[in-house]
Amino acid sequence: MMYLLNGKEYPCPIELAVSVFAGRWKVSIICQLLGGKKRYGELKKNIIGVNHKMLAEQLRELEEAGIVKREVYPVVPPKVEYELTELGQGLGPVIDYLREWGAHFQTDTTGEPLSSAHGS
Repeated sequence: MMYLLNGKEYPCPIELAVSVFAGRWKVSIICQLLGGKKRYGELKKNIIGVNHKMLAEQLRELEEAGIVKREVYPVVPPKVEYELTELGQGLGPVIDYLREWGAHFQTDTTGEPLSSAHGS
């Protein structure tokens, strides 16, 4: 069975799922939106290192995948808010697990962070 997302086929549902996260800033965006609606400027301010082009592109890709909902209000100056869809909210436990796994992975058998244990 093949799995399809935005015209691309994936032979495995895990590859499809990982493709949703592919992109330097997508996990950071999802983490921010797990806390509730955010305006573009809030996301830009809270995600250290992201530039305008990449944030806009990654938000658009998450919107196309059905993970993020974009709401534009007809006011001046323009107001745009982003929030997770129901599908996107379902990523909460996945993000929590990845956070726990990452913290565990960072620790070597001595219980010290790898960066300290290896002089990095």
